Amino acid sequence: MCGRYTVFREVQEIKARFNAWIDEGLYKRSFNAAPSHLLPVVSTLDPEKISFFRWGLIPSWAKDLSIGSRMINARAETLHEKPSFRSLLRSRRCLVIADGYYEWKQEGKIKQPYYICRKDNDLFAFAGLWDIWKSNDGEIYSFTIITTTPNPELAGLHHRMPVILAHEHEKNWINPDFPVQELREILIPLEDEQLTYHPVSREVNIPSNNNAALVAPLNRDQ
Repeated sequence: MCGRYTVFREVQEIKARFNAWIDEGLYKRSFNAAPSHLLPVVSTLDPEKISFFRWGLIPSWAKDLSIGSRMINARAETLHEKPSFRSLLRSRRCLVIADGYYEWKQEGKIKQPYYICRKDNDLFAFAGLWDIWKSNDGEIYSFTIITTTPNPELAGLHHRMPVILAHEHEKNWINPDFPVQELREILIPLEDEQLTYHPVSREVNIPSNNNAALVAPLNRDQ
């Protein structure tokens, strides 16, 4: 599962990394991105633009937006089977821009949060799906993050991990002409030697907390 992540790099770095235009006034750095937040993505809708979609997929057929809180993740293994995702997989894919994410591990009586990021400290993209939900009040663009089985290193933290796309697969993921049958080869766990993780403060449990201290390694002696 992926229930919190970060995207706190400077806007110019994000623009350069994804080679896309962004409305700088809409971007807000987040050390604690949570479901329902508007967050930056690059989608098949406009691959040359960084858009801001709501985290928590609200399918076009949904009766109300409350379903979004239950659809923050989608399992890679069943995307081709579930009607909610099958049609989106064909043409509504997106790159969810991030620089790290959080996972919780049961340690004794507490769930200890850990922060996971790339060893090279580079920005990356989760594989995502998006949709448009229309109501009398307008349209909501929303997304879900695809998860898969973890690599060996992260298996000790959780039985799932988000799909972090290899750099060479990012363009294919947002290319609507890329063969759907070949997407299975993209939705795989990133190799463990490319990632690192460390325990962090449980202050991250509170969604309103949003500061750099959240990603700092926890000093267990304090």
